[in-house]
Amino acid sequence: MIHSTAVIHPSAKIGNDVAIGPYCVIDADVAIGDGTVLESHVVVKGTTTIGKNNHFYQFSSVGEDCQDKKYAGEKTQLIIGDNNIIREGCTLHRGTAQDQGVTRIGSNNLFMTYVHVAHDCVIGDNSILASHATLAGHVQVGSWVIMGGLTAAHQFCHIGDHSFIAGGTMVLRDVPPYVMLSEESSPKGINSEGLRRRGFSSESILQIKRGYKVLYRNGNRADEAVKILNEMAQDTPEVKVMADFVSNSSRGIVR
Repeated sequence: MIHSTAVIHPSAKIGNDVAIGPYCVIDADVAIGDGTVLESHVVVKGTTTIGKNNHFYQFSSVGEDCQDKKYAGEKTQLIIGDNNIIREGCTLHRGTAQDQGVTRIGSNNLFMTYVHVAHDCVIGDNSILASHATLAGHVQVGSWVIMGGLTAAHQFCHIGDHSFIAGGTMVLRDVPPYVMLSEESSPKGINSEGLRRRGFSSESILQIKRGYKVLYRNGNRADEAVKILNEMAQDTPEVKVMADFVSNSSRGIVR
């Protein structure tokens, strides 16, 4: 299961049934979970922990030093969950000492070709980042998010659960849960189709649409919208997610 041309440090921890292809390089402080597959020319460096049943395609760079000029060689981490697919040429960097020192990726995500995840990013579960999607440092992406091809997120932006970012979009502010963002970086309703596919009831989707109108269509300031959303959340917990997200936004939400 390990090709003869792979270079693996003796201290690396390799789980059961791991496949490592030709010309891969595995650093000393790397741990790779059971059933993970590395195709040819994958490089895994730094203090990197990879869970079970992940699949890395050729020329992925995993756990490399970050591109932040403040980085001075501190021992930081990249932690990856289970069942992720990392396609050709993706770059996933470790964290920095100026943040929590860790870049964290959840489980069941798909990163298409040439996706870049910068230092200190946090990504949830079941999300899709299409080809050339780029996350600057400290970006947080929730679960069940879809980011179209050639999208880019400014540093420190938060992207909420179940949101949908159109291809070619520049994300400069926080994107609340469920919201669809257009190429012009403006909100265009909620991700109704995605919610239906994930089992949200018609009533829940209706209430989320009403929450969207409170946030974007009724002329409310953010603090006014949060108050109304919290009142709505007594009957619809999904709306509470929107209220909490807006309350905790430090960059302000997309408008």
